[in-house]
Amino acid sequence: MEITAAMVKDLRQETGAGVLDCRKALETANGDAKRASELLREKGLSVAAKKAERVANEGMIGSYVHAGSKVAAMVEVNCESDFVARTEQFQALIKDLAMQIVATRPTWVRIEDVPAEIVAKETEGFLAELGSTNKPPEIVERIIAGKLAKFYEESCLIEQPFIKDDSIKIKDLVTAVVAKLGENVVVRRFARLEVGS
Repeated sequence: MEITAAMVKDLRQETGAGVLDCRKALETANGDAKRASELLREKGLSVAAKKAERVANEGMIGSYVHAGSKVAAMVEVNCESDFVARTEQFQALIKDLAMQIVATRPTWVRIEDVPAEIVAKETEGFLAELGSTNKPPEIVERIIAGKLAKFYEESCLIEQPFIKDDSIKIKDLVTAVVAKLGENVVVRRFARLEVGS
């Protein structure tokens, strides 16, 4: 199938990928725009995984103050260069993260940040909820794993569904920005302020 400039342009607008990458993806997918988009996303994820090892010492601190000025958030997001920190995509990510923090009240950035004693306490609580059920240990283990996953989703920013599109998680949003910008991007820390609390 012939790959037209219009097809490349449409795919580029949809994915934000480069012209040559779009053309190659369309050629590989025999002109199927949906499959080409998936190929570009997969490529972006693998690129993002490789970039995760690189040091991110630059970046910005962004903020969001909700209407009425009763609640606000500040978030530090790091990248590898000052050039990337000034890009529109990077700054949009920071604003989205600050809005997410205001809306969802996370406690930690990522799962690794949750203290072991908190995890142990939550696990004990889940066991107490289950009480003396006659469920096999492997079922109890799966139930607790599911409850812990829900706990992490509520309390860890990176694990939360994105407020603007709950079909993706914040970590996927960050990964997509890494793939577009070509640099490692790390959500370092945040603070949430609310009047009277």
